[in-house]
Amino acid sequence: MATTTQPVRVRFAPSPTGYLHIGGARTALFNWLFAKRHNGTFILRIDDTDEQRSTESSMKQIYESLNWLGFNWDEGEKVGGPYGPYIQSERRSIYQEYIEKLIESGHAYYCYCNSDELAQMRQLAKDENRPFHYNRKCLHLTKKSQKLMVEQGRKPVIRFKVPDQTVSFDDLILGRISTESDTLQDEVIVKSNGSPLYNLTSIIDDHEMKISHVIRGADHLSNTPKQVLLAQALELDMPQFAHLPMVLGSSKGEKLSKRHGATSIEQYRNEGYLPQAMINFLVRLGWSLDDTTEIFSVSELTQNFDIGRVGKSGSVFDIKKLRWLNGHYINQLNLPERTSAVIPFLQPLCSIDSTELEVNRLEAIVSVIDDRLITLADIKEHAYHFFKDDFAYDPKGIKKWLSKDGSISLLQMLHDSMEKINTFDEKSVETAIWSIVDSLGIKKVEGLQPIRMAISGMTSGPSLFEMVILVGQSETLKRIKRLITYLSKGEN
Repeated sequence: MATTTQPVRVRFAPSPTGYLHIGGARTALFNWLFAKRHNGTFILRIDDTDEQRSTESSMKQIYESLNWLGFNWDEGEKVGGPYGPYIQSERRSIYQEYIEKLIESGHAYYCYCNSDELAQMRQLAKDENRPFHYNRKCLHLTKKSQKLMVEQGRKPVIRFKVPDQTVSFDDLILGRISTESDTLQDEVIVKSNGSPLYNLTSIIDDHEMKISHVIRGADHLSNTPKQVLLAQALELDMPQFAHLPMVLGSSKGEKLSKRHGATSIEQYRNEGYLPQAMINFLVRLGWSLDDTTEIFSVSELTQNFDIGRVGKSGSVFDIKKLRWLNGHYINQLNLPERTSAVIPFLQPLCSIDSTELEVNRLEAIVSVIDDRLITLADIKEHAYHFFKDDFAYDPKGIKKWLSKDGSISLLQMLHDSMEKINTFDEKSVETAIWSIVDSLGIKKVEGLQPIRMAISGMTSGPSLFEMVILVGQSETLKRIKRLITYLSKGEN
């Protein structure tokens, strides 16, 4: 297990430029579990340095998705804490002190080059078949030259002066990583409008908030050498880094995209996935306890999570596995829990009240459907006919069971027999159907399938007798008549 001697303080720092997706949710989970495992502090910080794309609606959605997953943060936006504010756009005055220190120490400088000049530099690099690095044209500008630039209306950016050295750090997952500084350029750390950029704000906030470990995706690996150099220039202690393997779209190493299922956590929630299934799925995207265990409760994860057991290789997003896990967790719910969980997905089909009679009926419907639910949203398909009678008939079922001469008369006999039942229960329905089956000398299935088609439009499903009772006598008779009318018109 990865060891630590200082209090564990980790942060999840999403950019509010869109919904919380799979990769971000996994990063949040690993930070949350690491904090729980080490009795540490899990912090939510909003990195909104991308001012043009950051939105309040995205921020709200991130909060809602984290709360739905159960990742309650100990400190940060919405809950407060000793190192706020926890939104970067509200921390400008804090950053300014560090920016001035970098300028005064010679580790950063004003750059007045305009877009045309930078384009010429890029074209020259392309013509010479080399990577573009800013040529430090403005590094040694005199005060007089800088004043002249300002008088010309040029607004400078601030660039970090990359020192000539090897940048090294130890990653808790990837091991020792070294980068030669000549592969880095003097990147912009403050825009011309005065807005500090990600690498600078991130390392300042990690220091100010006493972050002990930075656990994030491997897509941030290229930022780390730059942040290490900035921290060294500012004489700040560095947190320990752990870069999580990428989530891949396929075993071929394809980048995860929407066609692989890279939708937002909110969409998975709306599609009827359970948070416990999503957590179990996310943790297995890179972490394992052993070679066999697939199912973990949250308490088991908080007791056993070890950052040292996170793999180095990318993990493949497998929607089939997520669906399997979700079906497992739905089946673990008791009947009242499962019924409560599916109610939001039934609301478009019917108006559900909280009367005892209605709740009992809903529980009976959910019980009849049994283990057919893979997602909660599947209830709409499996329970539709319990609430609506405008379903289509399975054409294969019509052809197989209701295309013979006498089908209409059979349905009429079944209708008339059930209409005479005084106490409409399973036993009475069975007696009525078997009586007609025996009198006609047909197979049981030949008597059952027409009723099933009338009730649901399908040839398979839950117990027919339970379905009939749940639909009720009046509705059953009405639906048999509907099917008779359908067949009489020759619509099949």
